[in-house]
Amino acid sequence: MPVDIIIILIVILGAVLIWRGPKTLPKWGEAVGQAVRGARTEASKAQGEIQKRLDDEPNHTDDDAKPPA
Repeated sequence: MPVDIIIILIVILGAVLIWRGPKTLPKWGEAVGQAVRGARTEASKAQGEIQKRLDDEPNHTDDDAKPPA
């Protein structure tokens, strides 16, 4: 299944290359690179914020979950 997706992407890339020409590909590559870099940065920020919230939460042990006798 993943091989099918790769083949489809290669065919689409070839069609775009023929349609738009090779001069626009570096611009598209740069835009995709910036988008991926931005997504990684935001994901890292979100992960740090989640970790900070988890660290700030009080630890709940099994003793807290026991019903009263």
